[in-house]
Amino acid sequence: MKIVILDGYTENPGDLSWEGLEKLGSLTVYDRSSLTDPKESISRIGDAEAVIVNKTPISAEVIGACPSIRYIGVLATGYNVVDVKAAASRGIVVTNIPTYGTAAVSQFAIALLLEICHHIGHHDKAVHEGKWEHNQDWCFWDYPLIELADKTIGIIGFGRIGQATGAIAKALGMKVIAHDNSSNERGKQIADYVSLDELFARSDVICLHCPLFPETAGIVNKATIAKMKDGVILINNSRGPLVVEEDLADALNRGKVYAAGLDVVSTEPIKGDNPLLTAKNCIITPHISWAPKESRQRLMDIAVDNLAAFVKGSPVNVVS
Repeated sequence: MKIVILDGYTENPGDLSWEGLEKLGSLTVYDRSSLTDPKESISRIGDAEAVIVNKTPISAEVIGACPSIRYIGVLATGYNVVDVKAAASRGIVVTNIPTYGTAAVSQFAIALLLEICHHIGHHDKAVHEGKWEHNQDWCFWDYPLIELADKTIGIIGFGRIGQATGAIAKALGMKVIAHDNSSNERGKQIADYVSLDELFARSDVICLHCPLFPETAGIVNKATIAKMKDGVILINNSRGPLVVEEDLADALNRGKVYAAGLDVVSTEPIKGDNPLLTAKNCIITPHISWAPKESRQRLMDIAVDNLAAFVKGSPVNVVS
């Protein structure tokens, strides 16, 4: 089997091994492929039977021009980069990686929150710049410091990642409430399920862990922000379009929202005119919640298992 990886660098910048996939066929790895020029992808795929991608689009045009494709493996949970209808019409199996980053993403959500509470990076930099050395007092702080115990965190989307975040928050002494379309016993042990309006009204911290669906797009907007407590903290390391960025930037600048910790934005990489770049008290990281080596190794292992299962005739994690 000929296997082509069109954009392997983000998953494996050199600290992992492609050996598992190499055992399954003749493997060609490209670090990056064009996100806008399907001709490049078509040329690189050629007569390959298995195509593995992360963010490179596999459109109906690409599928139609590469009749040898029998399998498309997505190195991510989201698979919107693949035209699954076109793949299904050609009998092509498409798989994804449904669960690999629960621990990493929940840890990162809390890391964003703790950075807002303590501004550790800022204070470390201040010390190295000599500010502590030349301070007349034995300590100093440039931002209000926030204790989380007894504060309420509201988590929108209470699946695996939401529950993992809730468990950490609970260990910090926080009161945990959650909103989800369904509930389960494990979730009930961590949080009280409430309506969305109640969550907005009660939460000192709001954390987004819901998927991006038409009904969740823009769930944080001018109207819902108005329902929140003054001085609320917002954490989003789920999907950028869950937030109407102009509305959040305005709320940050007015002080309605005290701070935001974001690992995702609506367009990635971020554009220079994104209003959140100049908003007050807004921490933005470059979509790295998923990226610890342990998490990427787990993703790699599942990708290998997915392709191996397909070769054996019993595909798993199939989305089309």
